[in-house]
Amino acid sequence: MKLKQLFSLTAIAASLTLAGCGGDINITPTSVDNSVDNSTNNSNNSSNTNTGGSGSFECASYEADGVTVEGEAEGNNCVYDGDFVSAASPIMADITLEKLANDGVHYFQSSLVIGQDCDLTQGTCTVDVDGPTLTIEAGTTLVFDNASSRVQINRGANIEAAGTYANPITFTSANAISSLSVQDPEPQDWGGIMINGLGITDQCTDAERTANTCSANTEGAVTYYGGNDNNDDSGTLKFAKIHYAGGLPAGAEEGNDLNSLTLGAVGSSTTIEYIDIYAGYDDGIELFGGAVNLKYIAITDTQDDSMDIDAGWQGNAQFVYIKHGTVKNAAGETINMGNGGFESDGIKVKGTSVDPSSPNIANVTVVTTDEESARDGAASIAIKLDDFIQASWYNTILIKDAATQTYCIDYKPEEAVDEMIAQQVSLESSVAACAQLAATGSETVTGTDGTSTITVEEWFKNGDKNELLNAGATILADNGFATLPNADSDVTVTATDMSTVDTFFETTDFIGAISTTDTSSDWYNWLNDAYTNANDE
Repeated sequence: MKLKQLFSLTAIAASLTLAGCGGDINITPTSVDNSVDNSTNNSNNSSNTNTGGSGSFECASYEADGVTVEGEAEGNNCVYDGDFVSAASPIMADITLEKLANDGVHYFQSSLVIGQDCDLTQGTCTVDVDGPTLTIEAGTTLVFDNASSRVQINRGANIEAAGTYANPITFTSANAISSLSVQDPEPQDWGGIMINGLGITDQCTDAERTANTCSANTEGAVTYYGGNDNNDDSGTLKFAKIHYAGGLPAGAEEGNDLNSLTLGAVGSSTTIEYIDIYAGYDDGIELFGGAVNLKYIAITDTQDDSMDIDAGWQGNAQFVYIKHGTVKNAAGETINMGNGGFESDGIKVKGTSVDPSSPNIANVTVVTTDEESARDGAASIAIKLDDFIQASWYNTILIKDAATQTYCIDYKPEEAVDEMIAQQVSLESSVAACAQLAATGSETVTGTDGTSTITVEEWFKNGDKNELLNAGATILADNGFATLPNADSDVTVTATDMSTVDTFFETTDFIGAISTTDTSSDWYNWLNDAYTNANDE
């Protein structure tokens, strides 16, 4: 039985007593820490009490119409089927997933959806801005077994998932868990995480925002996001691993896969820090407007774009490590992963008052390959510029050791060239060590006026603010991810102290995602683990 409805408090109390376990009827969900390279046992359950193993436990539950709905304990795991929660039947009450003992996991056989999804343009529903909260304890593991299955936090609902380095929260494929695996894990094993916020996006018209009917459609699965509040708070996602996501939902067009982490108009009061994304099949993180800030991000071996900036995103990001590479699919075949390190889009829909995406992004390392990605056959590129983007990168390192079919910088004619000429999209205190900088080397970019020009090399150098080095230049330490000090490398540019740019940023005196002077911080350990995991395949 995957779902249990309890109508009698007396009966529940009695059953708990017989099981040797007391407690309140509102059992909170349990969860466990699970890394993709770890197999998790199961030890907290759902609808009923499990008394096997080292002790008893109960699975997550919530109240609906006076009825207690619970998952089912199976072995050390808690199992939740489509009757417990699904996209068609979201959870409308607060619920907590606790860490399960004995490496137990919370196994969802459908989507975990919190709060009511609402298309405000239809006039048949409203968004409850004080909607339900999904709380996930540090050390909890959530697993999914279907390409359509996802964690979906609807507008007004919240996620409070604050792990620690020692006890991260893991979202992964059921195939990564030995007790549930039917084959080796691979990209697209499940969907990913979608957080829908009430921030500003150009995917809605000015009239819709004025009428409070903004309801932009997400990609992959039909859900709704957007509003008028770029300070909106969707909760916390911290020390979270998101592995083997990017599934293609049933009925979706080929290529319209889910992202590992979709942030739809998520506001700046939301906390997104210490994220490890691995082997996703679409984008690692895609931001559709809003103003959420990101910090301590590792994205490795993701098939499409590692970070996709879109639809008027106004946030900041600091300490970002991106690596393209290879993974093995369930058949044991090695496949190439990585298209854009950044896909950077300013305005997706013209004619609104929404400003183009103009984030400040600092302390970034992007390591590309000379391969083409598995799904699209698209080149591994460090930065793609499109749709009038106005982003600024600081303290950034771009690396491409070989370039027989790839290059580092891509731009769309007529949709990024004026911004490049005016340095409205730019880099500062940055280095490119690329075997080839642009598609034909350092071609000349001509503005939409037909007369203004700049070469890609001139644009990148931005006067003398940035440096072009030869492929294979000495930049990174032997560990593969930390930046050597200038005295020990070929780099001569001076880092920008980002605390002088915006209060969001931490003080910095190095370029790249992390310095070799850091060998013990949570960020060092987090990135070291992500890098090691990616290189294990």
